[in-house]
Amino acid sequence: MDIFSLTQSYRTYLLLERALSYNSICAYMSDLEKLLKYFESINKNPLDAELKDLQDMIVMLCEIGISPRSQARIISGMKSFYYFLELENKITNNPTSILETPIIPKKLPIFLSLEEINKIVASVDLKKSEGQRNKAVIETLYSCGLRVSELINLTFSNYFPEENFLIVIGKGGKERMVPISSIAIAEIKKYLFKRPVSKKGYENIIFLNKNGTIISRISIFNIVKECTKRAGINKNVSPHTFRHSFATHLIEGGASLRAIQEMLGHERISTTEIYTHLDMIFLRSEIINHHPRNQLLF
Repeated sequence: MDIFSLTQSYRTYLLLERALSYNSICAYMSDLEKLLKYFESINKNPLDAELKDLQDMIVMLCEIGISPRSQARIISGMKSFYYFLELENKITNNPTSILETPIIPKKLPIFLSLEEINKIVASVDLKKSEGQRNKAVIETLYSCGLRVSELINLTFSNYFPEENFLIVIGKGGKERMVPISSIAIAEIKKYLFKRPVSKKGYENIIFLNKNGTIISRISIFNIVKECTKRAGINKNVSPHTFRHSFATHLIEGGASLRAIQEMLGHERISTTEIYTHLDMIFLRSEIINHHPRNQLLF
């Protein structure tokens, strides 16, 4: 089987056996293309790869300025591809078995205080035809901690306002139940009175653009940016910031880390644990600001 046929079989493997999303498959295939181009440049068949070949490729990535985080993603793609080759009996020795991943410094995400979130919500221009939709979008992002892709694909079939929960389709098509606040439900209800007439095929989608089709990711990004600017908040706020804020506020309120993991749809608890670091920063600042032993003596 030639390399082209192998890559097509690998794509099928990612889709059917690993059940990855379209975006994830595209990312894996993009990283595989980098791997294949590198082996082409050194005139070697990737099926004959040795550990040193892959280490040399990583050195090259460092030299051209690829960040440790991107390197780690590419290495993950390498390991996935060579594991697939093992399954298909195309190789006998996996060159990635002891390939090390670079240490990625933990970057704590930006999050908003409740006061800042309220300012952003209050900054929505309700005089605009899409104003109520935008307000409902922001409240839903914060209330449920959704990813943008999950928000724009919300359907009436998975929306249960009487029971105060949503069924969310997350990464890899995995479903999870997420509570939704009464405030978000109320804002969605107001929006539905002004919701545009849906085009054929979009009747089940909750949040529509003015043309009656699914609202785009970039539109959600622009809504958040515009409202943040109007609110006078000087932070680099994106739709994902509301997801970080949702989790951080739950941690501050004493919610179980495992429950937050379930609501966010994280596969590993280690991904959710970053919010405990945010909470420790918050607690530390509170102690510094309010503990009597930290007050200046006059």
